[in-house]
Amino acid sequence: MVSSLPPPVSQSVASRLTRTAIFLVLTIKPGSGPEETIRGVCADLSSLLRGVGFRNLNGQLSCVMGFGSDAWERLFGAPRPKDLHPFREIHGVHHAVSTPGDILFHIRAASMDLCYELAKHITDRFGEAVSIEDEVHGFKYFDDRDLIGFVDGTENPADQAALDATIIGEEDDAFAGGSYVIVQKYLHDLKGWDALPVEEQENIIGRHKLSDIEQLDAEKKPYAHNVLTSINDEDGEQLQIVRDNMPFGEFGKGEFGTYFIGYARSPHRIERMLENMFVGNPPGTYDHLLDFSRAVTGCLFFIPTADFLDNVAPGVVPGGTPEAPQPAPAPGDSHPTDDSPQSSPGDGSLGIGSLKERG
Repeated sequence: MVSSLPPPVSQSVASRLTRTAIFLVLTIKPGSGPEETIRGVCADLSSLLRGVGFRNLNGQLSCVMGFGSDAWERLFGAPRPKDLHPFREIHGVHHAVSTPGDILFHIRAASMDLCYELAKHITDRFGEAVSIEDEVHGFKYFDDRDLIGFVDGTENPADQAALDATIIGEEDDAFAGGSYVIVQKYLHDLKGWDALPVEEQENIIGRHKLSDIEQLDAEKKPYAHNVLTSINDEDGEQLQIVRDNMPFGEFGKGEFGTYFIGYARSPHRIERMLENMFVGNPPGTYDHLLDFSRAVTGCLFFIPTADFLDNVAPGVVPGGTPEAPQPAPAPGDSHPTDDSPQSSPGDGSLGIGSLKERG
């Protein structure tokens, strides 16, 4: 029987690239009060996005909200996305660190004023419920180049290929339409990099610097960045992700780098790429770009559908129980336990515990 339900509406993970972005990684403070506040922001996010975006209809404003493994358990409980787990550290010649992160906001627009305005409304709504672990304001650098001088994102899939690379399908049917994202903040040693001959820089990246043309396969070094980040499945088909990396810099801190953000329908794709970069494939042929670029953060998030966020009920805890004091049962009365089966909502929805109850 073919389902009459409309397909889920995904968040804008595969939106076209913009000139500016704000990346916010937040952690949830202890207690149940922050949880209710956060669920309220989930439900109101689409309204905030429409309100700010309407002020400039050509501004390309979009926002993606994601949740880390611990935050999902705390906010929504079961069921949970099958591949959601904490970011896994990688110890190779260089170290891919894992750092705190419960919630991610990836805010994109053609200009920073829109990003700032939406970020302001979101953080105002959160109040004291969260702490900001990391905040990066990214920008496009001339013709989409990184601060190391090479074009970034040339091989991104587009249109349907981008959706196929990023949007979960029947492999996790309860969360179809969702996605995964890994973020890392890299700090560059620009003086060291700039001291390299251009030819060696090109060997490290696997592309010609000025033209952005890929080196011939016969010319590429085994440690080239684009060699190690190109992966295939067991049938030899290339496994793609969508990157929306952004340069950033703060002269007062002396910090200049790239904010890596990669979306995929499975986190294992990005994890394989990172393993190749930090350990090497074969081991030892690590990505020599890491000699000049150091990862200082690392987080993995699940991106639920826009429908899921719209239907989050602020006053409902995992399992669908209203967040209000309940009278104590009379002696001998039976009451459900955590293991009791939950009733189906009967309206064709997934029955996820945090969804709004129908009136």
